[in-house]
Amino acid sequence: MASPSARQKTVLITGCTPGGIGHALCIEFQRRGQTATSHDTTLYQTCLRVIATARNVDVLSDLAQQGMDALPLDVTNKESIASCHEAVGKLTGEQLDILVNNAGRTHTHPALDLDMDDVRQTFETNVFGVMAMVAAFGDQLIAAKGLVVNIASLAAVTPYVFGSAYCASKGAVVSYSRTLRQELAPLGVRVMVGMVGTVKSNIASRGHRSLPERSAYQPIRDVFERRLVFSQTQDAMSTEALAAAMVDKALAAEVPWFLRAWVGRPDWFWRGGMASLIWWTTMLSGEWVTDYVSWVMFGLDKLRKIVQQDAAVQSSNPEDSKAKDQ
Repeated sequence: MASPSARQKTVLITGCTPGGIGHALCIEFQRRGQTATSHDTTLYQTCLRVIATARNVDVLSDLAQQGMDALPLDVTNKESIASCHEAVGKLTGEQLDILVNNAGRTHTHPALDLDMDDVRQTFETNVFGVMAMVAAFGDQLIAAKGLVVNIASLAAVTPYVFGSAYCASKGAVVSYSRTLRQELAPLGVRVMVGMVGTVKSNIASRGHRSLPERSAYQPIRDVFERRLVFSQTQDAMSTEALAAAMVDKALAAEVPWFLRAWVGRPDWFWRGGMASLIWWTTMLSGEWVTDYVSWVMFGLDKLRKIVQQDAAVQSSNPEDSKAKDQ
C-alpha cells in the first residue's frame, strides 16, 4: 500500500481483539478519519490511518473489512515486535503519529496465593510489552512528533483487593510513563496515560483463577467470586463510550502543561466507572479514604471477624482445635 498522504495521521493500537477497549478504539479512530468530500472534488484521503494488531490476526477480519490495516503482534515477543515495526514503517512512510499501548492481561488472585510464573506473564504483557513497544517504535514516533497513549488503570492508585499483581503492573506503567514523558518531551513526543476505571469488555468472558483449597480467604470465597467480575458490574462504562472520550482527548489540541488538566490533550486521562470518584477522593482526601472504601467494599472486615472468632475458639478449646486441624 502507498505511504500516507501529508494530511493523514497514523494510529497503531495493540490488543484489538473484538469486545475489548482496543477494538472499540480502532472503530472510533476510523470513524473520526472517514473520507470527506466537497460538491465537486475529493478534499482529502482518509485523515486517520488505523493499524489494528492482535496475536491472532484472524480476529481482526471485521476491522480489515472496514478499511483498517491488520497486523499480527505479540507484545511479549521481540521478533513479533520487530516484524510489526518493519510492516508499519512500510505502511506509514516510517512515521507513526499515535501509539496506543492497550494490550493487557487481567490478574485477580490474593497476594498469598500468587503463582510467580503467572505473575511474570502479567508483567510481560502489562509492563514489559509497553516498554518494548515504545523502544521499538521510538524512531517512527520521533519522526512524526507523535503521541504515546499508555492504558493504565485506577488499580494503579487504589488498593484493588485481590488484584495485587495487576495493581503492581499498572502502577509500574504509571511510574514508567511519568519518566517517559520527561525523556520524550525534548524529542517532540507526548505521553498520555489512561487512568481507566471499570469498563464492560471481553475480560469477563476469559477463564478466571480460583482460590486454592487451603487459601486463607476461603471464609469469604463469595466476596472473591464477586470480585472476579467487579469491573463488569460496578458502574461499568461501555467500551464505545470510553473510546469516544479517549479519542477526543488524543486528537485534542496541544496546550501548555499547566492547562492540560482542564483543556486540550491531557497528560492524565481519567475515565470509566468510578474514575471521577477516585480522582476527587485522591485530590481532596488522600489515600486513606480509598483504603477504607476498599476495605468495606471487598468484605475484609468480615474476614477479620471470622479470624478473631476462630482465634477465640482455639484459645478457649485448644484440644478441640488441635483435633479439628488433624
